[in-house]
Amino acid sequence: MQGILAPVQFLIFLISLALVLNYLITGTGAAAATISIVVKTCALYAIMITGSIWEKIVFGKWLFVPAFFWEDVFSMLVLSLHTAYLVMLIGDYGTVRERMLLALVAYATYAINATQFLLKLRAARLQSAPARMVVTA
Repeated sequence: MQGILAPVQFLIFLISLALVLNYLITGTGAAAATISIVVKTCALYAIMITGSIWEKIVFGKWLFVPAFFWEDVFSMLVLSLHTAYLVMLIGDYGTVRERMLLALVAYATYAINATQFLLKLRAARLQSAPARMVVTA
């Protein structure tokens, strides 16, 4: 499931980022940007829930297993910032611009977190690759 959700969430992120930046630059498109942030946040919740289920099945613990501890810690920050955006939106706190700026901060943390997971995945693939033999003449 993660193999499907992660790229979908990344595509949603890229579209939403463009919409948010467009709003911040031009002052237009607030509704589209807002909808995209909500969709991105829903995708984030979906990947967090399925990821914690996967960790429970594979490692016997819902979150914060040693293999993914720091990624999970940072994921909580990402989730908190996205949730703060929803609270601001639903409670009508701050201006649209302030909410969009919070979304950018949330997106920056998401990008860092996604990079953490990609580096972890790459390292795991490199470790599992068969040792190459060096041929000398």
